[in-house]
Amino acid sequence: MSLNVKHNDILYLYSLIFCGYIFFSKIFHVYTMNDSQSNLPVHVVIIPDGNRRWAKNHSLNPWEGHEEGAKNTEKIIERAHQIGVRCLSFWGSSVDNLKKRPFEEKRALLNIYEEYFQKLLMNKDIHANEARISIVGCWKEQFPESLKKILEKAIQETKQYSKNFLNFFLAYNGDEEMLTAIRSIIQQGISPDSITAETIKAHLYTKNLPPVDYLIRTGGEPHLSAGFMMWDTANAQLYFSDKFFPDFGGADFELAIREFSDRVRRMGR
Repeated sequence: MSLNVKHNDILYLYSLIFCGYIFFSKIFHVYTMNDSQSNLPVHVVIIPDGNRRWAKNHSLNPWEGHEEGAKNTEKIIERAHQIGVRCLSFWGSSVDNLKKRPFEEKRALLNIYEEYFQKLLMNKDIHANEARISIVGCWKEQFPESLKKILEKAIQETKQYSKNFLNFFLAYNGDEEMLTAIRSIIQQGISPDSITAETIKAHLYTKNLPPVDYLIRTGGEPHLSAGFMMWDTANAQLYFSDKFFPDFGGADFELAIREFSDRVRRMGR
């Protein structure tokens, strides 16, 4: 007995199998993400390390790595909204970054900030998802007037939103944040015996932000820097990726969120 199957029939069969695979994989994707919604992190922070090394590996100028990083930030924000992460923060620069980098790179970085935040304000997804933009750090002391006006506009035009929160740490050092908080507490004459964890939080730059649940650092170097959010990351889960930030896309971000959802947080118990 022989099978008489036409070539077109085989192609048709393969196409059905392929379409079925795509359909059910999407169903599985939606199901698994919804299944882990109950254990999503509320506040995710990203330290986007590796822009300059990425540029070097591609024989580009350092600021071109920052440009690619800015483009990638948009993709991650979009994916975060799709997944359901309500509070997302990025560390854009430290005070040391702005002081120690060559002038040409610093100027290019500030130009990238101007272009990126203007584009962010026109992003329909930001307004559709009602994302409030906050800028944290010493940017008012460090940035030129033209950039400050753009950042202030971003803050003003999204301040009424409360569904999602998008925070950028610019010209920020965690060490300086803690010192500023301590000085402020002392200047207000608060008795040492009455100082609580809530007192300290109320004097931080991040007083209006929830504690960090999940800190993601790209770039293949598993460490923290400049005391970054030292108070708010006390109980955070950590995730380190070997990929440079321009290569750490939306799928990588989602994979990291899945890992958080699979972890068990004992919180000292």
